[in-house]
Formats: sequence, C-alpha cells, structure tokens
Amino acid sequence: MQLDHGIIGNGRTLALVHPDSSVDWCCMPRFDSASLFARLLDQEHGGTWQFESDGKLIEGDLNYVRNTNVLRNIFTTESGTWELFDFMPRIPDGLRHQTPLQHVRLLRPLSGRPRIKVNFDPRPDYGRIKPTLLPDGRGLAFEGKGERWRLQTNLPIDFVLSGQEFTLDAPRFFTLDFGLGGEPQHIDDIHRSLDLTIAGWRLWASNSFVPSFADAAVIRSALCLKLHAYEPTGAIIAAATTSIPEIVGEPRTWDYRYCWLRDSVFTVEALRRLAHFWEGRQFLRFLLDVVESGPLQPLYGIGGERDLPESELDHLAGFEGTSPVRVGNAAASQYQADLMGEVVLCIRSMLIDQRSDLRDPSQWYPLVARLVGEAIEGFDRPDVGIWEYRGQPLLHTFSRAMCWAAVHYGADIAEHFNQNEEAAQWRTKAEAMRSRLFRESYNERLGMFVQAVGAPEADAALLLLPSIGFISATDPRFLSTLDRYKELLVGEGGVMRYVHPDDFGKPVSTFTICSFWWMEALALAGRLDEAVEMFEQVSSRCNGLGLFSEDFHVKDGRLLGNFPQAYTHVGLINAAMTLGNLLRARDGNLHAWS
Repeated sequence: MQLDHGIIGNGRTLALVHPDSSVDWCCMPRFDSASLFARLLDQEHGGTWQFESDGKLIEGDLNYVRNTNVLRNIFTTESGTWELFDFMPRIPDGLRHQTPLQHVRLLRPLSGRPRIKVNFDPRPDYGRIKPTLLPDGRGLAFEGKGERWRLQTNLPIDFVLSGQEFTLDAPRFFTLDFGLGGEPQHIDDIHRSLDLTIAGWRLWASNSFVPSFADAAVIRSALCLKLHAYEPTGAIIAAATTSIPEIVGEPRTWDYRYCWLRDSVFTVEALRRLAHFWEGRQFLRFLLDVVESGPLQPLYGIGGERDLPESELDHLAGFEGTSPVRVGNAAASQYQADLMGEVVLCIRSMLIDQRSDLRDPSQWYPLVARLVGEAIEGFDRPDVGIWEYRGQPLLHTFSRAMCWAAVHYGADIAEHFNQNEEAAQWRTKAEAMRSRLFRESYNERLGMFVQAVGAPEADAALLLLPSIGFISATDPRFLSTLDRYKELLVGEGGVMRYVHPDDFGKPVSTFTICSFWWMEALALAGRLDEAVEMFEQVSSRCNGLGLFSEDFHVKDGRLLGNFPQAYTHVGLINAAMTLGNLLRARDGNLHAWS
C-alpha cells in the first residue's frame, strides 16, 4: 500500500483517507487510542469505511480544499460523477473552536446518477472486535471495549446494513460520533459545518507568515503540523500512526503517537516562525505539567502519561506484512541528554519574542535553572542519542552540543530575569563545554565532526550545529564536515541519518528531515544554489497531497515510516524560511513589494 493518503482532524482526533475513499486509519477518542479503522496495518482484519461505485472500488482525484484540512475527492464512473468531502468539524466560536469527536463524510452528485455502495466495517481495539451494528432510531450504534460510537446518515440505514447500492441523486451525509450523544443531523447542518470548517482553516492559514519561497508547501506543512497538536492538553505528537516500517520486511516499526519533547519543541519553533503562538503556549503549559511529575524523559503520552509500555499486536499482519505492530514505546525510559538544550531553546524563543503572551513568565526561571544543572551533569553522561539506539550508550556529540546550548542560552534567560551573577557563571561553563567539544568531537584526521567520542562515524544531526549557534557555518571545520558528509551520507535519494550498522543492521532508507537539515547547512555555508536544487528535488517527492512520511527508500524513493511525520514538515518549513530569507537578501529583494 502506497502512502497516498490525506490526513484530516480537528485537534482532538484524526484520520487517514485513501484516494479510493477508504478510511484506513482512525483512533478515537484520542490520537493514541486503540484504532477503530486500521486497514493500513491489516487490509483484511483492520477495519475500514469506504464507498464503491458501479460495483467496484476506484481511486478518485483526491485534493485538499485550498488552505484547509478538508479533503475533496472527485470520482468519475460509468453511472456518473460525484464528490466526497471528508472532514472533522472545527467550528469557529469566538476565540475558541467547537471540535466534536466526529468524522463527517458528505457525498454530492455532480453529473449523471452515480450508483454507490457503503462498506462500513469498524473494528475497535486494533481490529480485535467485530461489533454488532444496531439501529437505534437515530442511526447505527455499536460498542467496543467499553466505548460507544454512533453512525448517523440521511440515507435509509438499511442500505448501510445490507451493503446494497443506492442512487446518489441528492446530497447524502454520514457522521461518525464517539459516544452516543449529539443531536440528530440534517443535511443543512452538514453543509453549515463544512462551510464553517473551511472558513476556520482558511482564517488560520491566512494568519501565517510565509517566506516567499515554496509558500504552498510551507502552508500545507503548517496545516499538517496543526493537526498533530492535541488541543485538550497542548501535547504534540510525532506522527499520526504506529508501525509503518522504515524498511518493508524489517522490524523497524515504532509507535509515534506520543509527545516527544524534541519533536515538539522543533514544531513549536517552526510554527512560531510562521507567527503561530497558540500551539507554543499550549505546549509550554503541557511541559510545565509533565516536568513537575518527575525527571525529564524523552516522550510522554498526550495526557502526560509517563509509563508507555511497549507491546506487540500479533493478530495484525502489519503494513505490507511487516511485523511487529507495536503500541507504546520503550524510548520513554531512555536517557537522552539533548532534551535539556531543546527545551531551553524553546523557552527562550517564546520568552523573548515580543509577540508572545506568556502569562507570569517568572515561573520559567526555576525550570530553566533545573535544566541547566541537568545539562551540566549530562555533558559527561553517555546516552542513547537523538536516534534512540537500543545498544550501548555513548558520549554523543549532538547530545553534548545540546547540553552546551542549554547552558549557553540558559544564561540569556538568566539575564532576562536579571540573574546576572548566575548568567555569568553559566556563560563561563558553556565556553568550557564548547572548547571540549571541539577537542573531543572534531576528528582532524577525518576532517569532520563525529557522532560520538571515540566513534568515527558521521551523524546527520550534526548538520544542526550552525542552527543552534554552536559554530559558524563558514568555519573551516564545518565546511570540511559538509564535504565529508556529502561523500558519506548524501545520495540522489536524500540524506541518511548515518550509514553504519545499528541495532537492526545497516539502514537503507534516508531520513527525510536530514535532507532539509542538509539544505539549511548548505545555504548557511554559502552554497545557496546547491541548497535550492536539493530542496526542489526532495520537496517534489511528497505524496500527491503535499505530505511526507519519515523516510524515503534509497532505491525507489518510496515514502516509508510513520505518516505524516511532523518532524519532516518542520524540516521543510525551516529550510524554506532559511532559503527564502537568503535568496531575498542575495537578490536585493528585502524591500516592500518585492
């Protein structure tokens, strides 16, 4: 199965819809709930919700309604042409939004008399339950593992139960609600909900600052990131799915439906650069809640859960037969020393941005002081690194550079709060850490920064060193690193995270965000045309809706890994912002109307 899907959502739940109309992935009531539809991971037993036309399943012309997270699919068949809208209501309501746990599907005839069949096959609890669909006077109700859903429609319910064809001669709607509440729906309510949801998304998109470079891709990426933010708590998930493999046939299958602090702060920063602050404020609220519950850990549940035990679902076949299907993630218990730096950078950006409105900012200084202390300790403590190796911990260069960042930028925050004596102490400590990193992590013989102390391998995460202010991108040591990494990590398919064997063997998929890191590094180093060429090459390899997964396969360029991947869209936004600014400066287009 190709990852040709679109994603819909409203900040409370989300779903993936295939061009053939199938809902292939949906978890309710939360992003990390057990799936209700999981055809993505088991075509026979996972469950789906789809429409056939003229007795067969066909692919339509699937697109987003411009600048929204509403999908429109146009189908042309022998009996006629019809359109299908998929959305989850997000209705503007003053300064807030109404976001019911509801998936709406609206079918409208365009020409002829299309013949349609409904296949409504929910399978709660990751496909372990095949529920009985019971008419209850307001639609179809069903249950699974103590949870309830209701399907309402203006089509006679018998056609859903029997699976018989009907003639689409007037608009027909279906609403799937979590729980048995909700008022009876009318077609006028559905059209109003669609119109207001479109208007709300377009208002959000219109408030985005764009870089005058790849603007359409940036807006789509921003809209995608917005769907990863869980509005009830402020948590931001890494991806919508679990267990789409990095490589088909290999056990590199992970559950990404949780809040990685690293991914989240990168997302907050990307949205801040686009002038969206609500997501950052909500995430920082979530951060305050979870850090007070115990030691910092790499990821949390979207409700702040600390314990995310990893297990395998043997009853699901997996994406294209790739097992295991995993839920939970053991990385929650790992030690990753880079976290302190990323969190401090996020807090600093939000505090010093005059457009931000953080209430009672003084509450942040005790947290920053704690993170700086943990970063000083973590600088000499081996960790599993940004790539979450499950083997022996090492003194990873990127982790140590982020420890430096926590101390260095923590001093900025200390000055912000007039803690000048502590700021001076931290700056002295940060400079000593920086000097050690140059001595211990830049390999003169190899002419590059290496992944870890005593480990001679390349690591694409080190392309971020100029972005965090550790080194100038024109420093000879970084320029030499770029040259060596081009030989070791860069190919026609993109940029590898690393090329040495890991816990599962030798990787063969490029990690897409690394390609965007590469472009930024090239641009900052003065190789702007090369960076633009790479951007055009990589950005064109999204699916037909502008969405990216985690990886590209090196040989065929196929999208693999969990989907859509927030981290990848963060990379696209940041690369486009950097390239756009540098192109305008180079071409003298910094004036108004340029």
